[in-house]
Order: sequence, then C-alpha cells, then structure tokens
Amino acid sequence: MLVSQYDQLLVVISFVVAILASYTALNMAGRVVGSTGVAARVWLTGGGIAMGIGIWAMHFIGMLAMDVSMRLNYNLLQTALSMFIAIGASLFALWLVSRDHLRRRRLSTGAVILGAGIVAMHYTGMAALQVEPAIVWDMRWVALSVVIALLASLAALWLTFRLRRDAAQVALMRAGAAVLMGVAIAGMHYTGMKAAQFPMQAHMHHQGVNGSWLAVLVSVVALSILGITLLVSMFDARLQARTALLASSLAEANRELAQLALHDTLTRLPNRVLLEDRLDQAINKADREGKLFALLFMDLDGFKAVNDAYGHDTGDKLLVAVTERLEQPLKGQYTLARIGGDEFVLLAEIDTPNDAASLASALVHAIDQPFSLELYDLVVTLSVGVAIYPHDGKNQRELMFNADAAMYHTKHMGRNGYHFFQPSMNTLAQKQLQLMNDLWMALDRQELHLVYQPKFQAPAGPIVGFEALLRWQHPAQGLLSPEQFLPLAEKSGLIIPIGNWVIDEACRQLRVWHLEGHTEWSMAVNLSTLQFEQPQLVETIMSSLARHRIPPHTLILEVTETTAMNNPDESVRVLTELTQAGVKASIDDFGTGYSSLLYLKKLPACELKIDRAFVKDLNGAGDDATIVSAIVALAKTLNLKVVAEGVETQEQQTFLTELGCNTLQGYLLGKPVSAQTIKALSHDPQAMLAQRI
Repeated sequence: MLVSQYDQLLVVISFVVAILASYTALNMAGRVVGSTGVAARVWLTGGGIAMGIGIWAMHFIGMLAMDVSMRLNYNLLQTALSMFIAIGASLFALWLVSRDHLRRRRLSTGAVILGAGIVAMHYTGMAALQVEPAIVWDMRWVALSVVIALLASLAALWLTFRLRRDAAQVALMRAGAAVLMGVAIAGMHYTGMKAAQFPMQAHMHHQGVNGSWLAVLVSVVALSILGITLLVSMFDARLQARTALLASSLAEANRELAQLALHDTLTRLPNRVLLEDRLDQAINKADREGKLFALLFMDLDGFKAVNDAYGHDTGDKLLVAVTERLEQPLKGQYTLARIGGDEFVLLAEIDTPNDAASLASALVHAIDQPFSLELYDLVVTLSVGVAIYPHDGKNQRELMFNADAAMYHTKHMGRNGYHFFQPSMNTLAQKQLQLMNDLWMALDRQELHLVYQPKFQAPAGPIVGFEALLRWQHPAQGLLSPEQFLPLAEKSGLIIPIGNWVIDEACRQLRVWHLEGHTEWSMAVNLSTLQFEQPQLVETIMSSLARHRIPPHTLILEVTETTAMNNPDESVRVLTELTQAGVKASIDDFGTGYSSLLYLKKLPACELKIDRAFVKDLNGAGDDATIVSAIVALAKTLNLKVVAEGVETQEQQTFLTELGCNTLQGYLLGKPVSAQTIKALSHDPQAMLAQRI
C-alpha cells in the first residue's frame, strides 16, 4: 500500500474552511429565523448553498492535502455530484433548525439525514478519484467516520438551533460552537481518509481534473463565498438592528406625542380632548347597557389668590398635590381630567345618584385639609357640580354645561361643597349658553367693534396715542362690555380669532389716522393669556403691520403682569422677538400680580402701566400712594416709562404728574369713543379736552 502524507498548510486551510462553514451555518440560521416570507426563503437558499460549498470545499481541500507520491485526478461529474449532496444536506439542516420546535425525535431523525448526507458527500468525492486498481477501504475506520458524522450532525443541529436567535450574549458562544463543529466535521473527513488504502501498483488516469491547481481554486472560491455570505449577513443584521432601534425610537416618540396631545403636561391627567372622547364612549355604553354615569365639574376655591401671592411655581405644585388627593377616593371605571387652570372634571360610572353624592362628598373632604408645600400651609376648597346622564343632558355639550352650571351654583351658595344640577339653575346657565352661541357668530355678523381711549402726555396733553378697547353690540342685549363676554371667549378658545381680529382692526384704524396726518399717534392693544401663548402670535402681528403698512414702533402690546409671569422664559423670548422687530411692549396692571424682579428686568418692555386699583383711592398719603411711588421709582430704575390708568380727579392727575408718570389715561381726560368721534374732534385739540372724549 502507498503511504499517504498530508500538506500541513492545506490541512490548516481545511480546518479554517470547516470552522468558517460552521459559523456561516450558525449565522444563517439566525437570519432565517429573523426573517419572514421571501426574505426567509432567500436566506435559507443562500445560506444552504454557502454552507454546503464550505463543507464540500473543506472535504476537497483535505483530499488535495493528501500526498501519495502521484498526481491525483478527479472525475468532474462525481466531483460536482458530491458538491450538490453537501448543498442539499446543508439546506435540510438550515430548514430543520428554523422550525419553531426541535423535539428529540426530530433532532435524531435530522442528525441521521444530515450525517448520511455528509458521509455520502465524502465517499462520493473519494469515488471521484481516478485510480486503478480501486481504493481498498478499512471498514473499521469507515464505520468510525460514519459514527463521527452522525454525532457531529447531532451536535451541529442542536447548537445551531440553540444559538439561532441574534443576541449580544450568543456572539461568543457562536464562535466557540463554530470551532467545535468545524473540528468535528474535519475530524470525520480525516477519519474517512484514514480508511482509504491505495495499492502500491495504483496509477491515475490521465483524464479528469488535475489537482495541482484545484486546491488553490477551491480554497479561494470557498473562502470568498463564505466570506461574502458572512459579510452580507452581518451587514443585514446590523441594518435590522438599526431599523429595529429606529422603529423602537419612533414608537416611543409616538407614545410621547400621544401623551402630550391627550394629557395635561403638569398633572399628567387626561386633557379636554381625551375627556371628550371618553365622554362619547361613556354615552354610547350607557345607551347600549341602560346604565348611568356622573359628570362632576370641579373648581378650586381660592386658587387664584395662592397663585398671585406665592407665584406660579407654588401654584403648579399645589395643582399636582390636589390631583393626588382627588385620585385617592376614586375606584372602578373613571376618568379624571384637568381641562384648564384650576378646573377638573370627573367622569365616573354609578349605579344610583347616591353614589355620585358620596363621591362628590369624598372629593370635597379630600381637598379641605391644608396642603403643606415647602414653607407654606396652603388652604383651598372645592366647589363641585354634578350632572347625571341621561337625566341632566342628552349629549356631551349639555352635560358639561349643566355640570358647570351646578358648580357655579355651589360657588354662589358659599363654596366648599357640591350640588346636583336642577333645571332652576338653567335660567342663568341658558343665558350663558345662548351668549356663547351668539359669540361664535359675532365676528361673522360684524357685531364686534373697537372704541379708543386716548392716552395723554402728563399732565393734560397732547394726545400721544390710544388704547383699543373691545365692545360687542349684541342684537338683543345691546352694547356689552368686555367683562360680560371675554371670560366666555377665554373659556371656549374664541379669544384667539377675536384677539387676532382686534390686532388687525387696530392696525387698520391706526393707518387711517396716520394718513390723516397724526403720524405721532400710537396704538395700544391688550393681549390675553391664551392669545399670548399661541405659537402664531408673532407671525399674526407682523402680518397685520405689513398689510396696513404701520411702523412697528407705533404698536404697543399690553401684556398683564400675570400673563407675562405665567411662563417667564417664553414671555422673554416672544417679547424679545417682537421688540427686535420694532414693536413696543407694556406691562399692564402692574402691581396686581406676582412678579419676579429678575424676569421683570429681562422683559424687553418700554413701559409699566399702573393698575387703576391703586389710582382709584389715591391721595397724598396712604398705602396706595406708597405703592404707586415705589412702582414709579422701580420703573425709573429700569429706564421704563410709566402709564397711569383710571385717572378720574384732578388730585390724582396732579399727584401722578409730580411723581413722574409720563402718560395719563382715564375718564378725567378722555373716555373711550369711536373712531368717527375722534375724527370729528381731532381737528381741534382744545375741543377734545373740553368734550372729555
């Protein structure tokens, strides 16, 4: 028999190819399991082909590593057949481990089929050797190679199934498993090679493929296929991981956006939008099942005083503490919502109206104990109005309105309690509802108009500008002052379109006066809290100025102290943007709210406006005089002009002038009048003063 020796380099290469083929099998199993549909079939086919070629290449490189002192030639057809057997066995293995379960019987059957495929591939490849006389086989070594193939197949299937899921913790385990599987496959091959005995007189046919260059070709092709397959697989895994991370991030962002859109940012309670949806669901369920539910409208008594005295930070903390107490007595199916400011609404399922009474009483008692916040013990109470569906309203709007009416009845009866809605409460409520409906149509019907109160340079002139004041000429109730309808506008959100109309109309009228020659006149416009917080405010103002060709410095925006301090940082940003464009800002009703001097210094305002409450009882002595003197001194320190409103007596006029107020406004000097009246009297300044317009 010929003594066979092995090329050490090719032996090492064969082991490397076996290990790489094993790692490819492990990686491809992960890709197949992690994909669906066409993608899974593509990974199964591509992975099976790459793995099969790898195993076949390892086998052939091992054969080519054998040196029997003669040139080895191979039958091309049998060589190709052995490769297809390897690919078929690999496809079967990947398909098997991609199943949801790999029970013991299936594992054993699969190991037999895969092992038989590897054995068939090996001995078909050996049969491709063109040698005469034929190779003599040592059946003991053949049997041992078959056993090794079966055990290697069993281990390979089990490891591949266990490590098929992509995860950070299995990466190192895959590498170790690939080494074990590769050594086992290579061990089976070299055991089978040990079984082959070549007779001394053996010689090769001259036909067939020469093995001298086949080793290089097979090594390069196999390593290239396995390398490219692994690179594509790893790139896909990285791409899927990033895609999954992006999808997770987008899902989280959507959840956060939904949270912001449907929940109050301070208390995390449902907001008005989500409450309305839940209320619709409750109505449908009650109609379907014939059950009752209660709607409780709640308002905190004394919250505004706390907010003004201690500041918005303390007020916010109080609202959070109130929310926690309100949730304590709640059980079963309910929705507790904050719909704005210090207003809360509770939607709760009940069996009888007595359940609603017990719930309202529990909520009132939960709030009437003092709140200990930081250094303060704060006391607020709760006024509750209760409406029952379907007795007190057939739809969402009626229920909310009637519960609100019952809550206001509670306030009128002394607060700190609850009342059920009664039709007798509806007289005032219906008037308010009708007024609300009329207000929705007031803009379209052109029932709103502006009057203008002059502002005089102290002490008595000349006129430096006007303040635009809103009035409503109601078709049935006559002329209504802002106090009668602006709270409704704030509550319904109508203040936004109404406020935008006021800005535009004031700019239009100011343009008319400028064209008439009064270019020194300015126009002051009040901004409500809700209007000041709208994102399009700056764009709305600049658009009106451009449309009517008004110099920005002639428009003065009056923002109350409370509004400015509601969100100080945002107020500074908005007012800075407007003042940089040339618009002036005035802090209105100064001294009636809670101010931080730090933010007041940062606000880009040009003037402070002293509230009429301090001017009303003003004389040379007393607390009001002290407060006004302090405000004027503060304004001068901050280089701000001072406007005093509500001047009704000559004593007030003299005192304020002597203090250093720059501008005076009030009934002593001029009442709010229409633009037509101003035009008629503007040609004679003395007549304007004499008429006290």
